[in-house]
Amino acid sequence: MGFAQGVSGLNSAASNLDVIGNNIANAGTYGFKSGSVLFSDVFAGSQIGLGTQVSGMSQNFAAGTVQSSNRPLDVAIVNGNGFFRLVGSGGEVAYSRNGQFNMDKDGYLVNGTGLRLTGYQVTASGSLAGGSPNNLQIPTGAMAPKATANVVAKFDLKPTARSTALPTFNDADSSTYDYSNAVTVFDSLGNSHELSTYFVKTAVANEWDVYATADNQALGVGGLFPPQPPTTPPAAAGLIGTVTFDSNGNLVAPTAPATTTTLNFSLLAFGNGTSAMPITMDISGTTQFGSVNSVRKLTQDGYTSGLLSNFAIGEDGIITGKYSNEKTMTLGQVVLSSFLNPGGLQSKGDNVWSETATSGQPLTGIPGNGTNLGSLAAGALETSNVDLTAELVALIVAQRTYQANAQTIKTQDQATQTLLNMR
Repeated sequence: MGFAQGVSGLNSAASNLDVIGNNIANAGTYGFKSGSVLFSDVFAGSQIGLGTQVSGMSQNFAAGTVQSSNRPLDVAIVNGNGFFRLVGSGGEVAYSRNGQFNMDKDGYLVNGTGLRLTGYQVTASGSLAGGSPNNLQIPTGAMAPKATANVVAKFDLKPTARSTALPTFNDADSSTYDYSNAVTVFDSLGNSHELSTYFVKTAVANEWDVYATADNQALGVGGLFPPQPPTTPPAAAGLIGTVTFDSNGNLVAPTAPATTTTLNFSLLAFGNGTSAMPITMDISGTTQFGSVNSVRKLTQDGYTSGLLSNFAIGEDGIITGKYSNEKTMTLGQVVLSSFLNPGGLQSKGDNVWSETATSGQPLTGIPGNGTNLGSLAAGALETSNVDLTAELVALIVAQRTYQANAQTIKTQDQATQTLLNMR
């Protein structure tokens, strides 16, 4: 018996204790993956072994439990084996399961050590860029206003029998029209304006004249604003079209200057440096069989400018921003990466790993159900996958192994001492 076996056992047992201690120390570290020591025996041209050695480390990449938090930038990967893809200041790429992110002063999403989360940015047209992932940066500027271009309205007009026409239309006199409704529209600078529509039942059965005002000023012929001089044949100020219904109360079609089932406001030029804005009002579905005049739908597609109020990350990684003008906008999309052999990743500390030749190339894509990358859960974190009970049992075994190897050295020392005492 030599001392080599006992010394190798002590060294290996000490390494095992180090790994177990590291697992226990990181039992509360989000995204931590437990490790274990791989041992192998040592032979040197003899059937009598020379002890043991540490042949490698094995990491357990099983998912930890998901724990909810109250931070929208806490993100957990669920039902998949993907990793967050991070980039350092020097361009080095790292991977992590720890989803504790913050937004730095420049709007980048970063982890605790400043590595930037990557994904797909949004193009100028508002679509996701795709291609190679880039550092995700949340735009902090205001959302630009959008001028109203389309209004969708559905009215229900009360059937009225009238033998003579009403007096000349006057928006200030409710006796000159049967029904009115208003919608707020926006110009190219985001200023709001009131666009009002008035319905006047004519003496013709199932026929209604439609008038309109903008900011309480009657539109000219053909929906022009500011009002334009009448053309030939002359028409009343504010008249933008005539709508008719069939005997069942269904809309037949507006007539000129309107087309099909739309009313056209040919030119709305509000001044104040704004661009002229033609608006189309789609009145498809308007009927004439109600007991009272009413509106069933009224929407428009313009909005004023807005500041970013908050944002959220969806299951598919899409980051959606909510603005003070009550509009939402896609700000980017988080990507995930997976590896054919995650056990081959090299641990870099700080809860990140880097790829190696053993791990294989990263397979990068978007999260979501149906992929092995997994989906994202915002407001949640993946806890450490350390099993404290198993680690404490392993700690006892490692302690006994260390003591047994120390006893081996002690016994060898006693045997050697006996030989030295022989005279």
